[in-house]
Amino acid sequence: MQTHTLWDARRRKIHLVIIFVVVYVVAVTLGLAFLCFPFMREPMQVFGQRMADRIRVPASGMFRQGGGRLQRSVGALRNAARDARVAMPSFSPWWLLSLLLLLLAPALAVVLRHWHAYDGFDHTYSRDKNARIAELLQGEQLVPPPRLPPDLFTTREVEQAHPLADSASRQWELLDADFRQRLLMAFKLMREQHGYEMVLLEGYRSPERQAQLASLGPAVTHAGAGQSYHQYGLAADCAFMRDGRIVISERDAWAARGYEHFGAVAEAVGLSWGGAWRTLVDLGHVELPRTGVLPRRSASA
Repeated sequence: MQTHTLWDARRRKIHLVIIFVVVYVVAVTLGLAFLCFPFMREPMQVFGQRMADRIRVPASGMFRQGGGRLQRSVGALRNAARDARVAMPSFSPWWLLSLLLLLLAPALAVVLRHWHAYDGFDHTYSRDKNARIAELLQGEQLVPPPRLPPDLFTTREVEQAHPLADSASRQWELLDADFRQRLLMAFKLMREQHGYEMVLLEGYRSPERQAQLASLGPAVTHAGAGQSYHQYGLAADCAFMRDGRIVISERDAWAARGYEHFGAVAEAVGLSWGGAWRTLVDLGHVELPRTGVLPRRSASA
């Protein structure tokens, strides 16, 4: 499945972070190379002088057009810098520049520490963003809905989007108790707040079934036996019910809007949504990550 605006926004943020890290590493590397390797100083100084000469020519024209006041100010600053270097012969501006480059990233991290919180560092952290939802999770014990007729899960749409769905487990009692309550709460909020009736496509998954799905290729799952939260009752694949049939495909505009609501609701009740993954995007998948359950963190269904 392909995700929509949420994933596009996160991808743009990731690209900006990657660009910043690359530029930062290159700048610091050049600065440290200038300080630590004397044989590199002369070529770098020559290159810098050439670039400065190219900039100085158009800049001087701008100074002449705008009057000599700015040019005189620049000259005064240059003379002051020369005097400072004479007064402190041991001082090198390259040391200061390298120090500033080294401190730039930590300083930005401190300033922007509340700008965006990336998920996945502490899976035991509660994502309850709404006090009312947190209160309901603590006090109300929701009951799983009645089982649906098996023939609803054998349609062409279900089989294409969720292979082997007819043999999947939809037994709520096999799910982890905490995860089960959070998922039922998500279903309830989707129904009451957004008018979407949700259905459970698959919950608990045995290691044998996980291996069987993995053999179908990476388009189905990236996780082998024991590498998915499904094996521990901590994950579920979900879809929508409309007019007596299951709707999965996000090509349906109604379902596409539903997945956006489902992602927000799932995160509000403390679940991780597969639509926010970076690799195999799975809009109907939710899970309750726990530290130490899986051998490694894996964004796979």
